[in-house]
Amino acid sequence: MLFDLNVIESFYQGYAKKVIETRQLIGRPLTLSEKILYAHLNAETEKKVFERGKEYVLFNPDRVAMQDATAQMALLQFMNAGKSRTEVPSTVHCDHLIQADLGASEDLSVALKQNNEVYDFLTNVSAKYGIGFWKPGAGIIHQVILENYAFPGGMMIGTDSHTVNAGGLGMIAIGVGGADAVDVMVGMPWELKMPKLIGIKLTGKLSGWASAKDIILKVAGLLTVKGGTGYIVEYFGDGADSLSATGKGTICNMGAEIGATTSIFGYDDKMSEYLKATGRKEVAKLADGLKNELRADPEVLNNPEKYFDTLLEINLSELEPFINGPFTPDLATPLSEFAAFIKKNNYPEAMEVGLIGSCTNSSYEDMTRAASVARQASEKQLEVKAEFIVTPGSELIRYTTDRDGLLNDFKSIGGLIMANACGPCIGQWTRHTDDPERKNSIITSFNRNFSKRNDGNANTHSFVASPEMVTAFAIAGSLTFNPMKDTLVNKKGEIVKLAEPQGEELPIKGFDVKDAGYLAPPADGNHITINVDVCSERLQLLKPFEEWNGKDFSGLKLLIKAKGKCTTDHISMAGPWLKFRGHLDNISNNMLIGAVNAFTDKTNSVLDVTTGEYLKVPDLARFIKASGGGSLVIGDENYGEGSSREHAAMEPRNLGVKAVLVKSFARIHETNLKKQGMLAVTFANKDDYQKIEETDTFDIIGLTHFASGKQLTLRIKHSNGKTEDVLLNHTYNQAQIEWFKAGGALNVIRKQNKKK
Repeated sequence: MLFDLNVIESFYQGYAKKVIETRQLIGRPLTLSEKILYAHLNAETEKKVFERGKEYVLFNPDRVAMQDATAQMALLQFMNAGKSRTEVPSTVHCDHLIQADLGASEDLSVALKQNNEVYDFLTNVSAKYGIGFWKPGAGIIHQVILENYAFPGGMMIGTDSHTVNAGGLGMIAIGVGGADAVDVMVGMPWELKMPKLIGIKLTGKLSGWASAKDIILKVAGLLTVKGGTGYIVEYFGDGADSLSATGKGTICNMGAEIGATTSIFGYDDKMSEYLKATGRKEVAKLADGLKNELRADPEVLNNPEKYFDTLLEINLSELEPFINGPFTPDLATPLSEFAAFIKKNNYPEAMEVGLIGSCTNSSYEDMTRAASVARQASEKQLEVKAEFIVTPGSELIRYTTDRDGLLNDFKSIGGLIMANACGPCIGQWTRHTDDPERKNSIITSFNRNFSKRNDGNANTHSFVASPEMVTAFAIAGSLTFNPMKDTLVNKKGEIVKLAEPQGEELPIKGFDVKDAGYLAPPADGNHITINVDVCSERLQLLKPFEEWNGKDFSGLKLLIKAKGKCTTDHISMAGPWLKFRGHLDNISNNMLIGAVNAFTDKTNSVLDVTTGEYLKVPDLARFIKASGGGSLVIGDENYGEGSSREHAAMEPRNLGVKAVLVKSFARIHETNLKKQGMLAVTFANKDDYQKIEETDTFDIIGLTHFASGKQLTLRIKHSNGKTEDVLLNHTYNQAQIEWFKAGGALNVIRKQNKKK
């Protein structure tokens, strides 16, 4: 299928001129990121040089993408925006709600029954408002986007942090919350702080067991989970041009794990080949004609240190495979040191489950390299020692790999083929284990490995590697195995060794599919009625949040002081809670239940100062709200890293939390809090975090004069009668302050549309 050709043609017709104007405006050669960003400035935005990392800028993205778990809340908000049709091409992708258990057909059948109400809602809302709909089983949103919608030089936002995957086709693609998506769908400009730039020069060429996945695993180790916050990561160099388009997508995809706004590669022959292979030769022809402007300028490539805020260089010829984890995606260990790493830390050596696929690594190239390892195991009569699970990224990939015999290669060693969906990557997986609480190790080709993310067990040590490495570990059943040098004993007692994986970037016979799973909206959906049962446990129509009362916050109770890593998975867990993503009040019952209480080191246990008892976090929040008060959440560094899920911001808003005060925020979560009318602030002095005691109450002073760049004050009232004042920083601009005052950005949009 070919989508958006008119939109892409129109964009390319004016793109070169905009690049020339930007070059004249800035007065120097341009990075690719700058070309695309300035080409998407809102038409009413002042033409000026915007300071990176300082100024908020308004953009007009070309497209919006939503996955089914986040689309529910995004579309519930859009329904309140006063529009009859989306103003920008948009799609919904049903990939999150399918539970991986018995296999593809069985699991899809169960999902269609269990989620019928939600799927019907998403289908009808999409049809009513002119949104393209990808049915359950069609594939994972980011793989489908890469195959159908991503185009070089474009800009897209998506309600999933791994939207950045589209950077593999030279697109600025950014993960956002649903409220941001609503802005764009109603035709408003979208706001982003002008990102800083990290340049990563790739030289040499990959060989042997090393893959594109190992590049981003190494980068994650270099930059850490917050090292990319506020940056676009731009890859360039001969090494970059040698990578397949889908390999580039893998690298961009996991850029979310370093907190990057997005990642991107310059247009090259590999991208052109991929566009043609996926039925978009017209787009390739247009991009080929603008190739020079879809890459960084030559001066930038030759002297990158002059144009990037930070510069790294990686020689692909020297790169070895990496394995990252456990418990965090930035703990990077090279394969040559991994066995010693496992033994030194006394991690479980037995590898119980190997899982390949996900939005990060389910391309045809990924599947062929992993299948070549599986084929060897079968031919060399090796018994696979671990459970082995395979998740294709899309129906296009599943159908083509099945046709070419790759799925049989996996099945020949006991591989179980799951539905084209997220499944185990997001905890939608039935883990078959004799003890769900014991210490154990698994390894995946996914992107995240936070505690409890995959199977709900805090004792599961989850590691991340390339699909071919995961396959090799599954065959060996041990994390101390090194396929580059170690041997195995087969069924006959013979000593055998695995050869290097072999892969094909694109299928020799071309891609094929019988039913991709796409449902186009009707030309006019005004006749469609959206009904939501008031008794539904899955869906709930939204009511506008209350406006700010014009006063400083006073008498706030401490809800929780979270310690250490507190991701959006900790704030609003996925897994079994996904079924409530369209019902704000029900899903609020998981609010912060995974956060670690700094005073007790326990989760989901916080002090009710009125009784001295410890309650579940949502229960205490509801009690404080019912009593007419407000509460305060305290957090640590990089609070809210991980998924873009705005539920992590809407739930506190729903349960009466007035402010979230942390040492530092992850970008998307901070924006989501602002969008929902929350106060998101940071300690001016991070050491003041230590001053917060379990029985404190708080005032936040200065809101009556809330202004950009002006600090607020937190007055801490200790139970012994003493008070302390500490300064708070914030990043609100004037428009965001209006969101706060109005009770949320959606309230501002609704008022504006009523005036039209």
